[in-house]
Amino acid sequence: MSLTYWCERALLPGGLAGDVLVEVEGARITRIEQGPPGTAVRLPGLTVPGLANAHSHAFHRALRGVTQQGKGDFWTWREQMYEVAARLDPDSYLRLATAVYAEMALAGVTCVGEFHYLHHDRDGRPYPGDPNVMGHALIRAARAAGLRIALLDACYLTGGLGSPLSGAQLRFSDGSAERWAVRAEALAAAYEGQHDVEIGAAIHSVRAVPAEQMPVVADFSHRHAAPLHMHVSEQRAENAACVEMYAATPVQVLHERGALGPRSTAVHATHLTDVDIELLGQSGTCVCMCPTTERDLADGIGPARAVADRGAKITLGSDSHAVIDLFEEARAVELNERLRTEKRGHWSAADLLAAATCAGHTSLGFPDAGLLVPGAWADLVSVRLDSPRTAGASELEAIVYAATAADVHSVVSAGRRVVEEGRHVLGDVGALLNEAIADLR
Repeated sequence: MSLTYWCERALLPGGLAGDVLVEVEGARITRIEQGPPGTAVRLPGLTVPGLANAHSHAFHRALRGVTQQGKGDFWTWREQMYEVAARLDPDSYLRLATAVYAEMALAGVTCVGEFHYLHHDRDGRPYPGDPNVMGHALIRAARAAGLRIALLDACYLTGGLGSPLSGAQLRFSDGSAERWAVRAEALAAAYEGQHDVEIGAAIHSVRAVPAEQMPVVADFSHRHAAPLHMHVSEQRAENAACVEMYAATPVQVLHERGALGPRSTAVHATHLTDVDIELLGQSGTCVCMCPTTERDLADGIGPARAVADRGAKITLGSDSHAVIDLFEEARAVELNERLRTEKRGHWSAADLLAAATCAGHTSLGFPDAGLLVPGAWADLVSVRLDSPRTAGASELEAIVYAATAADVHSVVSAGRRVVEEGRHVLGDVGALLNEAIADLR
């Protein structure tokens, strides 16, 4: 089925243009030209490619407004996160993830990278019949909400550097990287040839995967030409423990085990040495910044500009979902750099939007997304330019530095219009979230 959209203004590879007609056939863009709207579906405001949320833990959404109470740090927050992890089952995770992904769609996200480590039953044993039932639930949720998904299946083997698993962590582990690979291979086989799903791999962190087991996970990525993501240097305490055990930083450990490269993404990368920055840049590893989570957890400000200058592509994620707003994530990369350096103008608005679109999609295994060009995925996100936040401005800076997720009024994802006039096809997303989260308390 062919459908044509008329964009009042649109971001094309050559820059902003007016009166843009985008013809869509199925899930792909077939033609782009300029002209009057005619009978086309009208998309007022500014239309940009679909956004990629490159780092998500869907179940963390249940912590919003809870972990912000009182004092603490990453480690106290983690204990509250484990409490939620202990309560989920496949049905409740399906309900929660569907609502969370619908919230993402309302914010203009058309593809999510789900860093998935909540694998097994509450006692740590695989679910009978299919040990990937939790992963299947996440994929069903993404499809229901209208998103493509890169399910980044995480290997998680230890409770800390040299420490055994305990409590909710037992649900995360397959016992060894080899057993993780058996389960991950079955998951990949289940979705072979399904173009809206990418099965990737993840090394949870140097805390959770011993160095000698990392090559098994990296080999999965190489064998399948699939994304490989990993939490890296989020906390100073993690770095110190890693240096004590391996006489090397987390980045150096990952580099020595073959885990860095163009298909790899280092998430957070907050506390890096100069050597780390060189290794990430020279290997072409992406770096996923999650500024709203990093500031919520008091992690620190990562050296995004420095790693980008050395060759790493920057992508963006909402991680713990303290908020879900990729415009806020994008501008925070620049604003954090201003706080650090006391100077302005480190990134252009186009650079920041590229991190939220084409760079993010590519890091998730969808290189043919994130641009408005013929042949690309038909993802169109239209943002109001007449809201109290955006009125009076019409350039790209209007959305990168002023718009919020609430200004997104229409989302076409893979040719399917999932948001119209600010409303998701699933209905009241707030009610869905309330119901799903209430089940966990």
